[in-house]
Amino acid sequence: MKPEASLSQRVTRAGAWVFTLRIIEKGFGFIRLIILARLLAPNDFGLMGIALLTLSILETFSETGFQTALIQKKKDISAYLDTAWTVSILRGIALCIIIFFSAPYVGLFFKSTEASSIIQVLGLSILLRGFTNTGIIYFQKELEFNKQFIYGLITTSADFIVAILAAVILKNIWALVFGYLAANLAGLVASYLIQPYRPRLSLDLKRIKELSGFGKWVFGYNILYFFLMQGDDFFVGKVLGIAALGFYQMAYKISNIPATEITHVISKVIFPAYSKMQDDLPRLRESYVRVLQFIAFFSFPIAGLIFILAPEFTMIFLGNKWMPMVPAMQVLVLWGLVRSLGTTTGTLLVSVGKPAIVTKLHFATLILLGSLIYPLSVTWGILGTSLAVLFAMVVPNLVAFIVIIKVIRLKIYNLTKMIFLPLLNTGFLILLISLAKPYWVNFGILGFSLFVIIGLTSYCCIAYLFDKFYDYRLVDNIKMSIYSLKNLQ
Repeated sequence: MKPEASLSQRVTRAGAWVFTLRIIEKGFGFIRLIILARLLAPNDFGLMGIALLTLSILETFSETGFQTALIQKKKDISAYLDTAWTVSILRGIALCIIIFFSAPYVGLFFKSTEASSIIQVLGLSILLRGFTNTGIIYFQKELEFNKQFIYGLITTSADFIVAILAAVILKNIWALVFGYLAANLAGLVASYLIQPYRPRLSLDLKRIKELSGFGKWVFGYNILYFFLMQGDDFFVGKVLGIAALGFYQMAYKISNIPATEITHVISKVIFPAYSKMQDDLPRLRESYVRVLQFIAFFSFPIAGLIFILAPEFTMIFLGNKWMPMVPAMQVLVLWGLVRSLGTTTGTLLVSVGKPAIVTKLHFATLILLGSLIYPLSVTWGILGTSLAVLFAMVVPNLVAFIVIIKVIRLKIYNLTKMIFLPLLNTGFLILLISLAKPYWVNFGILGFSLFVIIGLTSYCCIAYLFDKFYDYRLVDNIKMSIYSLKNLQ
């Protein structure tokens, strides 16, 4: 088998594993949420949210970037794993101590003494992750996502089983805590059962310095990304109030399906693949165009349907009390679409060893957001916040595409065709539904489903015409992916 064919098939199979795991995780998560919501109080979920936010802040601000650096590295990484494992343990111990002693102050800040003990116990999860076998990096680096699937399934199942059993017995916040710890403990054990590599304690300063040279930029854009993803929530809650934050978070969650569900799966698989072909410019360029085509083809119609059917979706599934969030949701879905396309540039730039560019673009986005969010939010509420987020994202992503064109020597025509054709197609989808909606009187679940089917059918038909007459090559790429999936041994 040719190396090119082998890599293509491995990427296709990896994507199938990641997509399957994502569906299972979402299914388990939904069932878990329904059961726990009936057994626990809303206050329990609020306390857990505070605790996880605290852990997230400390982990983000202490991120080494070693995992990304090891996946991106072209040569064999076995000589680096012991040092990475040792640093991970030291980081876990340090963070666990910091969390233990800072927890009372966090509880004081949020005016919840109960949160302190929860944060202290949850700090053990960071310690458990610190001892996790660094050999599991090979799951991503070598596209062994069948093993990643088993690993993810074990951790998800542990959380699901322990949390529900504990909720039935205890009926309080500790069910969530025990479930979270069980997932991390199961992940620690599974990492040594599935991956045969056995790390040892070793601190090689030369290798730490080498990994840090790449990892510092990963750390930088993780920090900036954290502020970009969490800063608007903090601002809305502080300036516009808790009720406005509830509307905004719900609008964000629904509108970002293209970015979180589609791009998440593809980016997780394509990063190690890009890293392997970073010295083969023609293959890298062709692969990037194919990935951009897939993401654009699936993201645009989903975004279009959310945009045009947002009022009906909100009324039918959430109720009239959520209707004030509709304008913000329609703006945020545009942001989610831009974010979905922009992720393709960030993944490629990091994989070819240019994380500094991504960090600088994140910084520019944060500056734009900081300058726009207050005046727009004060003027138009959460709609203004959504506009600030959208405007802040557009310009840096345009710059990112310009950089990509130069880095992989991509023709502008090939880039714009992958985006313009599904954009035009989605415009027709929105127009068709807009013209048809006034003639449908009782817009219930049946009507909503019918319009989704009509929209997707029209989209697929026009996409076929594009493929036939404008050399879009989507059908060929889909057939190639199915062939690769069937013939991978």
